[in-house]
Amino acid sequence: MKLSRRRVVQMGAALASAPAAFAQSRSREGAEAGLAPINADPNRRILLKGGTIVSMDASVGDFVEGDILIQGKKIAAVGANVKISGPAPRVIDASNTILIPGFVDCHRHSWEGVLRRIIPNGDIAKYMATTHQGFAPYYRPRDMYIGNLITALGCIDAGITCIIDNSHNSRSAAHSDAAVQALFDSGIRAVHASGAPQSGTWDRQWPQDLDRLRKRFFSSEDQLVTLRMFSGLDRGNYAVARKLGLRITTEFQGAAAAATLEQFWNDKLLGSDITYNHCGGLTDVAWRRIRESGGTVDVCPRSDPQYALGDGIPAFQKALDHGIRPGLSVDNEVSYGTDMFTEMRVVFNIQRAFATNRSVNGDANPPKLVNVREVLECATVNGAACAGLSAKCGSLTPGKEADIVMIRTDDLNLYPSNNALGTVVAAADIKNVDTVIVAGVIRKSGGKMAGVNWPMLRAQIDESRNYLFEKAGYKLDIFSA
Repeated sequence: MKLSRRRVVQMGAALASAPAAFAQSRSREGAEAGLAPINADPNRRILLKGGTIVSMDASVGDFVEGDILIQGKKIAAVGANVKISGPAPRVIDASNTILIPGFVDCHRHSWEGVLRRIIPNGDIAKYMATTHQGFAPYYRPRDMYIGNLITALGCIDAGITCIIDNSHNSRSAAHSDAAVQALFDSGIRAVHASGAPQSGTWDRQWPQDLDRLRKRFFSSEDQLVTLRMFSGLDRGNYAVARKLGLRITTEFQGAAAAATLEQFWNDKLLGSDITYNHCGGLTDVAWRRIRESGGTVDVCPRSDPQYALGDGIPAFQKALDHGIRPGLSVDNEVSYGTDMFTEMRVVFNIQRAFATNRSVNGDANPPKLVNVREVLECATVNGAACAGLSAKCGSLTPGKEADIVMIRTDDLNLYPSNNALGTVVAAADIKNVDTVIVAGVIRKSGGKMAGVNWPMLRAQIDESRNYLFEKAGYKLDIFSA
């Protein structure tokens, strides 16, 4: 049967009340936050019919009008007029939409979710004073849960189907457990990068607690949430991560960090298991070490200028100059929003501005201007590489898991759509995200989140925020500079 978008909304409601035998389990905290179980039937078949497909896989290609067949959690087929055999799938009308792989946010401090836009003009000193030195010491495990949960749900709403959660406020084992549980409950694909708090008192259970976390939550490789370490360049921490078989994410910028990296290179401590955040202000030698060791990089188009990090310029062009195809990241929401569309536009325009500036000022070999496909690769394929999940997501490839975003093109701000890639990278925004599918499960349909009771969730968010404001002695002023 063929389903209209109205029917897709009805499907989302039905999924939220699916029989327990086929439902993804949700924690007690998830139920209290208004999250309903969502059908995860491994035999489910869905056909996205008649959409414009941007696969981000050269071997698959793109289609002006094509279909995507989903079997369980995986993409079974992509093409024009996909032939169907076996049980009839549910057919979702994808006409007047663009189908892309879900975005991958390579670096997000998810626990800060209740602090959204609290310092819109903040620099790094203000960020540290507000988060790590201000509210962080007062976080309960439930505040970690709510922060991670609303961050993850906000990502799904925005078409981000995978995040690397750089978690640096796990003040106890219970804090870590709550952060991980929220990611599972949200239904997002996530890499929980567990790290140490940055200030105040805490249980000092980390990094040894990583082994307990791994055994409790991550016994299977075949699940939506996986584990890694979040650490600076620290020999002892790196040794723990590698003993446990965990990848590592490192905050990394500036000349001092570059000098330490050189020591790690000399001692053969660098490898393809490391993802580097930011990377502003690095030496050319440091860039070569990252490339030669096989490390991955994510750049922060808004964060670096916002907080005056590194040399204040996103490291996008530096990465390209050294043969590295970076991912993109939002970093946090304490100053701005959770929008990968904006990250793509910022990096696109900054790169082209600098390339043009170098050309008109006499550079004999200015950088090539990036194009919209290359920028979309950063937000999808390259992000999956940073997450260590290239085999599972990042492109619409048969055999990969079905992380798919459907963008409406018949909305007023996008119609008529005369270039699919230009529409996605240079014009679309969150309101155009019609449907989001993670591992074959519909998480958003008809522009509405599935299985989320907003009044219940909002009450939990308000309780967490009010508690933190009271404990920190913070008086909210919504017009503060």
